[in-house]
Amino acid sequence: MDIDRRQAMYLVGGGLVALGAGRTAQAQEAREMVIVTYPGALSGPHRWLADQIEARHPGLAIRLVPSDSQDIVAQIKAAQGYSPYDAGPNDEPPHLIGISEGYLAKRDDAALPNLANAYPELLAKSGGYGVPATYSLVGIAYNTDLVKTPPTSWADLWRPEFRGQIGIARTSSNLGLATLAIAAKTHGGSEGDLDIGWSKLQELQPKAARSPASLTQMLEREEIALCPLWNNNTAAAAEKGLPVAFVKPDPGAVAIISFVSGYANTRYPDLVSEWMNGILSPEYQARAAATPFYFGPTVRGVEVPAEAAPFTPSRPEEVVALQTIDWPLIVPRRGELVERFDRTFAV
Repeated sequence: MDIDRRQAMYLVGGGLVALGAGRTAQAQEAREMVIVTYPGALSGPHRWLADQIEARHPGLAIRLVPSDSQDIVAQIKAAQGYSPYDAGPNDEPPHLIGISEGYLAKRDDAALPNLANAYPELLAKSGGYGVPATYSLVGIAYNTDLVKTPPTSWADLWRPEFRGQIGIARTSSNLGLATLAIAAKTHGGSEGDLDIGWSKLQELQPKAARSPASLTQMLEREEIALCPLWNNNTAAAAEKGLPVAFVKPDPGAVAIISFVSGYANTRYPDLVSEWMNGILSPEYQARAAATPFYFGPTVRGVEVPAEAAPFTPSRPEEVVALQTIDWPLIVPRRGELVERFDRTFAV
């Protein structure tokens, strides 16, 4: 074989080796991160963040799985080896359960530069797992055709003219648990002493609903005049032109935080940290606060759009004034509280 042919074969062979190495590298770069998200349109901010991260990592695909079901938890617990899901959101009660049952991953603070901008009051509730992503408010929603003098405080729910016209959610929901705690705290009780809350709820002669969505429908159909309700549900109804309005009652609406956490045994802890850091970015937070999401921002310096101000705190002092629920006192009793609700109120 002459030298030119040897050189040609060497170059071709080298090219084939390089091509094979390139294909191997591409195969290694092809990754899929699976994120649990909110059902329906509420997944919009997550999809925006996923697109940003995918653009920074060629070969990475982020699959969003809409779910608010405990089936996700069951799959994570049953997995052998790597988790089938990498990260996802949880409100405070399931967040606490996830910590206690060991399927949430401890947060790596050094990998989250945006953590410095989070409200310390909200971050403190994370327990070192995940980040406070957003919060939703429990306030008072009312039908403007039926209520001419709106309530201004939680205590106003017990005004005589409202008796028999108020809806409450079942305690299987976080809204229902929060309503029970509010009733107790408004009348001298607490999360650790809920008995006064039960008796005060009975005084309302309320109509019970199985879910927040059912309460919204009852308001629309004028089956009730007002109810404790999420700001998001109320805003969505008002956006459709329904005659509903939202009150952030004294001494403060109740904020229920949603944390985004990594799951234990994720394949991609670094990407999960990048996801959580993106959740705390001003760009993500501003999108989540806008219509049609109306999620409360958990970092300082985010301007809430004017159309969201009636439903979401728009100033730092409003955020600090929000009430919260002492969930560690309630979560262990959840099953008992659901049973008592069903015995007390027909749903």
